[in-house]
Amino acid sequence: MTQKSNKNTLIGIGVIVTAVILGLSFWNINQKPQQQLTIGISPSFAKPLQVAADEIKAQGIQVKLVEFSDWNTPNITLNHGDIDANFFQHQPFLDHAKQQTDFKIKAFAKGAATHVGLYSKKYQRFDDLPQGASVAIPNDPVNQGRALLLLQQAGLIQLKQVDHYLSNLNDIITNPKNLKFIEVEGPQTARAIDDVDLAFGYPHYLRMAKTADPEQALLFDDHSSDRYAILFAVREDYQDHDDTLAKFVHVYQNSPKVKAALDAEFGSKLWFAGWK
Repeated sequence: MTQKSNKNTLIGIGVIVTAVILGLSFWNINQKPQQQLTIGISPSFAKPLQVAADEIKAQGIQVKLVEFSDWNTPNITLNHGDIDANFFQHQPFLDHAKQQTDFKIKAFAKGAATHVGLYSKKYQRFDDLPQGASVAIPNDPVNQGRALLLLQQAGLIQLKQVDHYLSNLNDIITNPKNLKFIEVEGPQTARAIDDVDLAFGYPHYLRMAKTADPEQALLFDDHSSDRYAILFAVREDYQDHDDTLAKFVHVYQNSPKVKAALDAEFGSKLWFAGWK
């Protein structure tokens, strides 16, 4: 190869390299940086949130949903800083968790709220429940209180304070049928329904477990306030850079596709917008 051809080859390579560098520089200038968000969730809320996550990709926001099977780990993980937010608890649950721990967590926004019900695969009416009937209720203080309020609404028990949402078994002052209470983890009430006479249940967990028709409760709660709306929760020092989480929440609260997913998962009459 001659000296002239070597020179031409080097010039050609230089032109190619320069073009590649200029092309990458132009791409970097015009390409939006990918915004990322990691949210810890309960599996029962996954599908509507995934619909929102898929929809918001068009805005350059990548949302990763991390599922937890219990109601303790999501707050531990959030407080530790391993995720940006979580979505599994309502305000009374968060308040109680903070009273019991040193969690530095706050509500960021409200999501859907769902009704809860009393379900039985053995009996069609409360009057048919035998003496000593077994009843599955959650073992955490907040959701146990919610279950007891519903049992009181059904006329099966009476509580010391008729509207105290943190009532526990010791607050029952009348129990005419001598109901026997079986305390289980909240999500497991959906599976306990096969083994008891009556179970407090969440429609979304029942739908996921396929143990009972979520719409066929003997009684649904008559509480329609935002007290039990599921929260987008964050650490108290959370900085929502570029409004990443706010944009995701906006999609969740306003997207027709998300609404359709909520209708499909919970039943159109069993959930309502907790943010309104």
